[in-house]
Amino acid sequence: MPFTAVRRAVSESVSGLPRAFWWLWTSTLVNRLGAFVATFMALYLTLERGYSASYAGLVAALHGLGGVVSSLGAGVMADRLGRRPTLLIAQASTAVSVAVLGFVQHPVAIAGVAFLVGMASNASRPAVQAMMADIVRPEDRVRAFSLNYWAINLGFAVSSAGAGFIASYSYRVGFLIEAAMTMACAIVVFMKLPESRPVRTALEKASEPETGLGAVLRDGRFMSVVGLSFVVALIFQQGSVGLPVAMGAAGFTPADYGIAIAVNGVLIVALQIPVTRFIEHRDPRRLLVISSVLAGYGFGLTVFAGSVGVFALTVCVWTLAEIVNAPTQTGLVVRLSPTHGRGRYQGMYTMSWSVAALVAPLMSGTMIDRFGAEWLWGACAVLGTGAALGYWGLMRGLPAEEAVAEVVVPVVPVAADPAAGSNLAASDA
Repeated sequence: MPFTAVRRAVSESVSGLPRAFWWLWTSTLVNRLGAFVATFMALYLTLERGYSASYAGLVAALHGLGGVVSSLGAGVMADRLGRRPTLLIAQASTAVSVAVLGFVQHPVAIAGVAFLVGMASNASRPAVQAMMADIVRPEDRVRAFSLNYWAINLGFAVSSAGAGFIASYSYRVGFLIEAAMTMACAIVVFMKLPESRPVRTALEKASEPETGLGAVLRDGRFMSVVGLSFVVALIFQQGSVGLPVAMGAAGFTPADYGIAIAVNGVLIVALQIPVTRFIEHRDPRRLLVISSVLAGYGFGLTVFAGSVGVFALTVCVWTLAEIVNAPTQTGLVVRLSPTHGRGRYQGMYTMSWSVAALVAPLMSGTMIDRFGAEWLWGACAVLGTGAALGYWGLMRGLPAEEAVAEVVVPVVPVAADPAAGSNLAASDA
């Protein structure tokens, strides 16, 4: 492709988005560049501290449980306290708790702090997604969510490679680097991001009751999307929990798994933006149906894998599904969310992925031990088919999304909303 065509494609992919989005995007990238705990926690506990694999698994589960507990609380905070304060609290808390985790030594203390890290590190997600929905026009949201997802994966790919070198020198240094970079994100939020939460007018307050968690739970269509999201997330989680176990049981080395799974990160970084240009104005129902089938049968094809090359090919299939599914599904969540309840809706959506992260290891371990890996991959194909049918039926009759020419809501300073409540007790993961 000529250089001018590539330049034009890149320009069209990033143009038209507000400045606040790019500061939020920068915060996401910096945060992921500093990721260390999620990547090397198991190695830190087993190799550096000398704990058993069972204890490392318990700590990982507590870290995930923290994310589940805080998802809804952070969504409530984003709606009541504001997106910007929620981000500041979440990122500052993450920085402090990660730094503490690098110094505590008692097993109970490590487990407790890991739970807090899980809560704090996941707490920013509903606020980030709600803020993006606030400041980006509806017709640009799929592109914006895709760019943010690209930043997450780019940062994680770079940090994973760098963290390996850091770990060989000192695990504690890695924890401190992550703490410092997360605090840098908090500073970016404080200095550059104004509050974006839409201000409820007196007429809206009188005519529309505040969206509570009960209203979210009673929203049948949305909760169905949350359920389908859980199913799809359960499939994608097998790339990090089921696949390495199955490859190890088949006689492959950790290096072989590293080669196969590296394809996932490389493809996302290389294809996320061009694929998004192709899908951003297409029917979301078809995209979600196709991505669900590709995810299910991408993992299902793993049953035929007998070499690293074939494993890598199956990773290519479900990675393409991931590239399509992530921005499309996040955009659908925003589309189904009321303007003044975006934080709570995003919190519920985030929780579906957090719960999947807890269930997936149990699912893969049980099925591989009792029935064999072939049954796990067959189950993934069945789940993918079920999710596709669910999306097809659920989205029939979905009203067209309203397009607006301006930014969705005015960006106002935090102090401009005197009615901003405080719900600090509702923390999120």
